[in-house]
Amino acid sequence: MGTEIDHETRTVGLSSMTLATELSIVFVVGLVTALATGVGVAPFFVVRQIADRWLVVLWGLALGILLSASLFGLVGEALTEGAISHVLVGTAVGVAFVFLSDRLVSGYEFAPHSVSAVDPRTVVLTVAVMTIHSIPEGIAVGVSFVDLGSDPGVTVAGVELPALAVFVGITISILNVPEGLAIAIPLIAYGMSRWKVVGWAVFSGLPQPIGAVAAYYFVSTLEGVLAVSFGFAAGALFYLAVVEFLPAGLEAGRSLPRRGHPELFSGATVGFVATLVIVAAVEGLGTV
Repeated sequence: MGTEIDHETRTVGLSSMTLATELSIVFVVGLVTALATGVGVAPFFVVRQIADRWLVVLWGLALGILLSASLFGLVGEALTEGAISHVLVGTAVGVAFVFLSDRLVSGYEFAPHSVSAVDPRTVVLTVAVMTIHSIPEGIAVGVSFVDLGSDPGVTVAGVELPALAVFVGITISILNVPEGLAIAIPLIAYGMSRWKVVGWAVFSGLPQPIGAVAAYYFVSTLEGVLAVSFGFAAGALFYLAVVEFLPAGLEAGRSLPRRGHPELFSGATVGFVATLVIVAAVEGLGTV
């Protein structure tokens, strides 16, 4: 890539600035992607109460989002970053992580709260796994700033950014919106206030600016780790979807006709296809 380093200044792509300035820009972009997670809570400011039928649909929607994002988004990204063996190792570790987390919080109970059918473990695991999931996304943002090649710059707010970094930042921000929705569903169902849910959703994305800065600084040593990290996130989300969200949706629909299966399937289909369309559109942007 032809990067030159002296004691004070690094030259990256088409721009020359101090390392501190570069790290600040990377951090801000990572923070913007993290804030996008809070946008996923927006629908719940309009819908004050969720009927059982719609709750089942929303569980299905989250299920479809997570399955599509893990199988086609994260696994696809992982395979472009490293060998399939690295991806499989990361996936296995991700599944093991959530399984062990499930065992650790199996007896966990929150302080006295409003009665809800939502398992507290689902709330804890959702926030924990989404927070862990933010790490590889942050790494992707950071790497996109360093692997410039001959890409022309894009001026944003008077700052010339690598075109690849702009596309990746937009991509991660878009994908963070349904992740915020996936976090909101169990928290809202458990009775938490909307603004607190926004806070937890944004909190889950905070590893992104941190991971982005670390990846940008240490990118030369992270090529293999990136594939493992995406595989880890895919395995963790797949486990969460199948072992936590699917049973929660089935439980919420027990009192509905046909036990809510049509609502759950419809929601899952919409979430799966919509996320697949987003992934495909984003990949198209990446080829510009």
